Amino acid sequence: MDIAGLVRSLEASSLATTIRQSLVLFPLIESVHVIGLTMVFGTIVIIDLRLLGVASRARPFTAVASDVLRWTWLAFAVTATTGALMFVTNANTYYYNNYFRAKMALLVLSGVNVLAFELTARRSVQAWDQKAAAPAAGRIVATVSLMLWIGVIVLGRWVGFTAASTPAPADAETDIEALEDLIPK
Repeated sequence: MDIAGLVRSLEASSLATTIRQSLVLFPLIESVHVIGLTMVFGTIVIIDLRLLGVASRARPFTAVASDVLRWTWLAFAVTATTGALMFVTNANTYYYNNYFRAKMALLVLSGVNVLAFELTARRSVQAWDQKAAAPAAGRIVATVSLMLWIGVIVLGRWVGFTAASTPAPADAETDIEALEDLIPK
């Protein structure tokens, strides 16, 4: 199966159809995605500002990283999962959207940037752990990281505003009734 066929089959899946036809599911998934992305970015900012010597200067880098990175990875898993769920609902449109492709490229580059940190400054962390800022390689990686993640956020918003919308499903009344049941009377 070629990529176009895969994208079409994802969009035609029962999971995608269920999410797409619900008035509640897509906004809920998108909200969790945004909250997760906020946590990813917020925790990455903490690490990057520590590497740059702007914040948490009195704490060893390893202590800051130990406290924060588990939350980063948890939030990233939530964000990636919800992102995939949103993708399948309109996979064909998203796949061919240049902003979506650019966002995915920046996410890959963010991963490469983490690898660059692991292969450079992280290897000598014992030598600079107590210092206010990381060595030049660590500061460069932190600066690139901030730029990449800001780009991911901006492009993600552009994806949301440039992707074609799907009309409301014929059975939307069922979802409206379900929402009305949640409102206290």
